[in-house]
Amino acid sequence: MATESKTEIIRRSILDVTRKLLVEKGINNISTRMIARQVGCSVGLIYFHFKSKDELTHTLIEEGFDMLVERQESAEKAHENPVERLAALSRAYLNFALENPEYYEIMFMLKPERMARYPAEKYRKARRSVEVVARTLKDCAKENLMVVEDPYLNAHISWSFMHGVITLIQAQRIDKRIANDTMIEAAIEQIIRMHLHPAADNPI
Repeated sequence: MATESKTEIIRRSILDVTRKLLVEKGINNISTRMIARQVGCSVGLIYFHFKSKDELTHTLIEEGFDMLVERQESAEKAHENPVERLAALSRAYLNFALENPEYYEIMFMLKPERMARYPAEKYRKARRSVEVVARTLKDCAKENLMVVEDPYLNAHISWSFMHGVITLIQAQRIDKRIANDTMIEAAIEQIIRMHLHPAADNPI
């Protein structure tokens, strides 16, 4: 197994420190000088790897979406039945969010007006996380298992529902008597039910 070079280790450290600072302090309250101090390197070394604080943030957003989409695409390949696939995709999203709260907050909760516009090519990559769900909803409609007039819109609606669940769990606004796993499974079942064709059996 190839070992990381010193340059790769420093770059990773810069990203990890920035990820934690963004969540702790917010994008407006950190600087490259603060990042350099915590990494233990010069400001010049930060700029050797990243043109700006915004590019650093964009790199973290891209990393997060790559991690999420990898999970989703694995779930997509593992399930031939499209309804079971939709459940697996939803579970992959929810579990990713709970297991990677720092990445999730940076991906979805930073105020976009406080940083440079996210590059179009990175946005197209990020959009895969919705497109994989839209493909599955389209397959469900094609097999007459679900009523889906606009798969891409419905994928966004499903995402919005899951995002609400995650936000409430992470903010600890869910009744403590309801376990996270219980909430997640109930949310997945609700996503299925809100699309399910009245004549179809629920296979999940």
